Amino acid sequence: MKLAPVSFSNIPLGRPLPFGLHNADGTLLASRGYIFTEREALDTLAAHGTLFVDPQEVRQYRRAMEAQMHAMVNNNNTTLGQIADTQIMAPELMTATAKTADEYSDPDAPIDWLDMQSRANAMMRDPRSQRFMFRLDKLQRDLSRMLRSNPDTVLFALIHLTASETRFYSATHAMLVCAMCSLAARDVLNWSPELETAMVRACLTMNIGMTELQDQLTLQHDPPTTEQRVLIESHPERSVSLLRERGVQDDVWLEAIRLHHDAMAGPLGGRSPAEQIARLIHRADGFAARLSPRATRPPMAPSAAMHATYFDERKKVDEAGASLIKAVGIYPPGSFVKLASNEVATVVRRGANTLTPRVAVLVNREGMPMLEPAIRDTRVSDHRILSSVNYRDIRVRTDLVRLLALT
Repeated sequence: MKLAPVSFSNIPLGRPLPFGLHNADGTLLASRGYIFTEREALDTLAAHGTLFVDPQEVRQYRRAMEAQMHAMVNNNNTTLGQIADTQIMAPELMTATAKTADEYSDPDAPIDWLDMQSRANAMMRDPRSQRFMFRLDKLQRDLSRMLRSNPDTVLFALIHLTASETRFYSATHAMLVCAMCSLAARDVLNWSPELETAMVRACLTMNIGMTELQDQLTLQHDPPTTEQRVLIESHPERSVSLLRERGVQDDVWLEAIRLHHDAMAGPLGGRSPAEQIARLIHRADGFAARLSPRATRPPMAPSAAMHATYFDERKKVDEAGASLIKAVGIYPPGSFVKLASNEVATVVRRGANTLTPRVAVLVNREGMPMLEPAIRDTRVSDHRILSSVNYRDIRVRTDLVRLLALT
């Protein structure tokens, strides 16, 4: 078990510990929930030397706290006093160990996607935090590592989460746009590592000027108000301003954000680096938005979203959109399809071409759920893909962790 050190001075008195305290060899000294009522008890622990916490336990607690706060903020019956009380109950130890928990995370461990959502949400909702750049760098490194080692897993997780829930919408949306643009830049457009890095950072920060509003709009039944429309229109400039406050001086990164809603149709050649990034983000942004459910509409099937991405505003083939489709496929991992065998499957891995991905059958030809998903080769005529299936039409329980094991 990897452990992260924590300072004695930051351990709260009179409040339950949110996670256990260990010594250097991993021995548990105080379990989660234990309450230190006086400083003398902590002095007794000092004999064991430095105290340590389990980073995984810290991240689980942090995710639970952020989810609780998110639910309370979106609950119209919650008073400001209740929200304040909840914030007060969050121990100081939380802040003290958050950075070390991230620093001591295992780079070879599988990605916890719920934790990734929570971390991205925390970063985007608090762009004025002194830890903003640290959080951004950590998120970028983790996503880039996964995109290099198993891009299909990344696509599957993010498309599944985008289509199945609205929690942390803005954060999940940014990561999906980032993943799609990264694969297109690297595998299709052959952009330089420097240009790809600027693009990744632009994807993850383009909406920090309206993160809270973006999350709110997914649950809102009424059209945006005049005030909300003003915020939507001005959010690129606000995002740039917030990044400058944090010391960002990369002109390509900042200009790409400024232009990502105004990027015009047409070939990428002849454009500045920032304009190329902005156009690619613009197309991926639209695709990801169509996949997500809203209070007023269900999610669009990925193949239909891809069709809208392939053609530009003038109904012509769009170079940026086409590069995205070449990178992730017409039926990307995480989407659902109907096969010629009358089975319903989920796409788990991209294939040799955009039309023949690897799929796992979830519903057999009689319409019954499969006890264990069965892998099918869609290059075989009996198992070829006939059509996409909307997420809302899937009547079986889809467990993300279980399905990720198939990618």
